[in-house]
Amino acid sequence: MTIHYIHREQIIPAPVEILWKYFSEPENLNLLTPPDMNFEIIKGGDVSMYEGQTIEYRVEFIRGVRSLWLTEIAHVRENEYFVDEQRVGPYRFWYHEHSFEPLQNGVKMTDHVTYAAPFGFLGDVVHALWIQQRLKTIFDFRYQKIIETFGSAK
Repeated sequence: MTIHYIHREQIIPAPVEILWKYFSEPENLNLLTPPDMNFEIIKGGDVSMYEGQTIEYRVEFIRGVRSLWLTEIAHVRENEYFVDEQRVGPYRFWYHEHSFEPLQNGVKMTDHVTYAAPFGFLGDVVHALWIQQRLKTIFDFRYQKIIETFGSAK
């Protein structure tokens, strides 16, 4: 199993409490996911985030192929960080830490994802040919949506 990483940082000109409230509402995932993925929360996303919460959703990574994804909010420290872990889904392993660090001009939000593609060697080939770029596109979309919602730090 080959482990891969995504690391993104963004300075957001908003108080940490406002950002925390936004990111702790699961329905906001719809706004942060590219429309072509047809993201749909099935259950568990109707309340604010809490440790141990499971959220089940469907997502379309490949046109016409919908995948079940079940994540657990494994760790939460209010206004500081939370971690979601895949329990069932398209990856062999998925661990995503979101952290929030107050700064003078806003908040530095960091996403750090550790993941592995399924299917061993074949999964590594698909990762190199497609998964890596698809995840970059998803996180680029998210970055722009956050700027549209909260503005950009000067």
